[in-house]
Amino acid sequence: MEPDYDVVESLIAHIREHQMDQPTLGELSVIAGISESHLQRVFQRWSGVSPKRFLQFLTADAARNMLRTDATVLDTAYEVGLSGPGRLHDLMVSVDAMTPGEIKAGGAGLTIHYGVHDSPFGQVFIANTQRGICAINFDPTEGLVRLAVDFPQAMRVEDPSVTEPLARWVFGGMKIEVPLSVLVKGTNFQVKVWEALLRIPEGTTTTYGDIGQAIGRPTAVRAIGSAVGKNSIGYLIPCHRVLRADGGLGDYHWGESRKAALLTREAAAS
Repeated sequence: MEPDYDVVESLIAHIREHQMDQPTLGELSVIAGISESHLQRVFQRWSGVSPKRFLQFLTADAARNMLRTDATVLDTAYEVGLSGPGRLHDLMVSVDAMTPGEIKAGGAGLTIHYGVHDSPFGQVFIANTQRGICAINFDPTEGLVRLAVDFPQAMRVEDPSVTEPLARWVFGGMKIEVPLSVLVKGTNFQVKVWEALLRIPEGTTTTYGDIGQAIGRPTAVRAIGSAVGKNSIGYLIPCHRVLRADGGLGDYHWGESRKAALLTREAAAS
């Protein structure tokens, strides 16, 4: 695990809870139990920005401003296709959806290799098949359990040597020359929502309502929220880029502090 992440995550949680008080660098250093200079270096090394700038990304006003700026990001993405400034779009992620028959078969005939790796956001569980990545989970224990539930008839093999290059591609910024495929298990509606998520450029956000407009289901906000929550390929299918209509972060399967960390790091890098 990147050594700074635990420190940064705990501070993000504190900043979100006390964001209206705008905690100072000195206050944060006391909470973290490290000097101000060390804290400054930790933030800079982890996010590429100063603590002050980092805090700005997490305030309610910054979230609302970002939302207003990017409210039509999905419309724009659909006009220009998947091409965009974000690293994940440069990777050209393609979706391979399982058929109803394959879902019923429980993954029979698939061989799934999985492993646990370090990432800038803590340990991550990655599983891959010959047809593409089928799971990315920031809770390794949950990831293994969910893999068994989603693919009960597949051959599951622990082999981090297979998934380690994928971890470097997804989290380390390495570029590849061919599309990076994901294998998803879901209804036609869920797959449409996940494909829409892939069109949100890195460093930007959208809303559940905008996704509904993009897929032609403007009144299905609750169903869209459910589909976003059932995304089993975290980060690569970027459900963390969806905010509430009021600009709030909203729920996230792996915690709002991690969601804030993901958005802040992406915004700082864009």
